[in-house]
Amino acid sequence: MTGGGAGWRHGTRMTRVVLTPSLARAFAGGRIEHEVSGAKVRHLVRALEARFPGIGPRLEDGVAVAIDGVIHQNAFLEDVPEHGEVCFIPAIEGG
Repeated sequence: MTGGGAGWRHGTRMTRVVLTPSLARAFAGGRIEHEVSGAKVRHLVRALEARFPGIGPRLEDGVAVAIDGVIHQNAFLEDVPEHGEVCFIPAIEGG
């Protein structure tokens, strides 16, 4: 499986994942959007870590997650809907 591509593959649940520009530059050769398989956010993180070693810890700390436009601060156990989009964004800090 490669980053990006045609999207849904037969029998595989693929999710569009959007990385922050800084994470994309540091780990993914600058590519921001990827197609990743996983039913929960934590599965997506594991798949991204396998593809881009070292990105997992960065995704687990210091980022918020938007699932189909809804922001979650602690999203790692959240389900990812079929044909969904998951965006990793800088964490929202309170004041």
